[in-house]
Amino acid sequence: MSACAWPGCSLVVAKSTSLSAQHGLLIKNRTAFENARKITSIVFDKTGTLTKGKFEVSRMVFTEGVLKSEDELLRLAGALESNSEHPIATGILSEVKKRKLTLPEATQFKAITGKGIEAVAEQKHIKVVSPGYLKENSISLPANFKVASNETVVFVLIGENLAGFVALADAIREESNGAIATLHENGIKSILLTGDNKQVAESVSAQLKMDGFFAEVLPHEKMEKIKELQQQGEFVAMTGDGVNDAPALAQADVGIAVGSGSDIAAETAGIVLVNSNPKDIVNLILFGKATYRKMTQNLAWATGYNVITLPLAAGVLYNQGIMVSPAIGAVLMTVSTVVVAINASLLSIGNKK
Repeated sequence: MSACAWPGCSLVVAKSTSLSAQHGLLIKNRTAFENARKITSIVFDKTGTLTKGKFEVSRMVFTEGVLKSEDELLRLAGALESNSEHPIATGILSEVKKRKLTLPEATQFKAITGKGIEAVAEQKHIKVVSPGYLKENSISLPANFKVASNETVVFVLIGENLAGFVALADAIREESNGAIATLHENGIKSILLTGDNKQVAESVSAQLKMDGFFAEVLPHEKMEKIKELQQQGEFVAMTGDGVNDAPALAQADVGIAVGSGSDIAAETAGIVLVNSNPKDIVNLILFGKATYRKMTQNLAWATGYNVITLPLAAGVLYNQGIMVSPAIGAVLMTVSTVVVAINASLLSIGNKK
């Protein structure tokens, strides 16, 4: 006699899972997807998500007396970055290819956690590091050092002597402004999380009108930043693509891995985006809310249907001459099932109602 709410909910689940896959939103953890409606703050990894992730060398400065040319500086940096897939490494190697330089062989590679890499090339101990490494080891910046607001800088050291620096620029994605604006319209805060210096982070955050930023964050500190937000009462979503993002993705209430990232990040997150487009992240959150609304609508319909028709079928109004025959009951059952099926079929990506 009654159209149970659970088939109605199951139809919504099946429809949302199918639509998600078609639009590059792979749901690994159904609970994480349904919790997307609760998100109050979303933390974005900068490189490759809000920005294009395609760094290009904007300028190079070498230290006279240590090196003789920009090409020599680039060769040493390229030798250490030759086995890396990081966007900065890709930018440096692209410039190496453009200049048709031959890279020396590098050996004894060793990662400097969160700050760079070191190796031996041309019988020299070379390091390619972030500004944070220089600060931590009290290495002075060159007198002519200036960085533009959109530049990310890596320094090349020979031993512990500064040999020069390479500045790279990464453009903001065209979709990012619209994505952040849509989040604001839906009352969701956007936070930038990056290992870049404060000037770069502040510039990107200001351009996109974000609610805040965390700059110069080391890999092991990312999880702590998520905890900070949660302790402030925020329901936090985190987007990330690297091995270093895995702990933060696990800590977040909703972990979202972008498809261009590492297998570890994808394994840790409850949701995986095939593309790195920030609009997909916004669509995911709005779609999660729309899915929950459809479930609620179907539950409300089935509950209301049962409240009205079950007493009628039991003969509560028989003395008043109102009685639902088995034939009519069968028709009403079919109608109710059709209603919840049609309602579920109206679900779509981008649906805000």
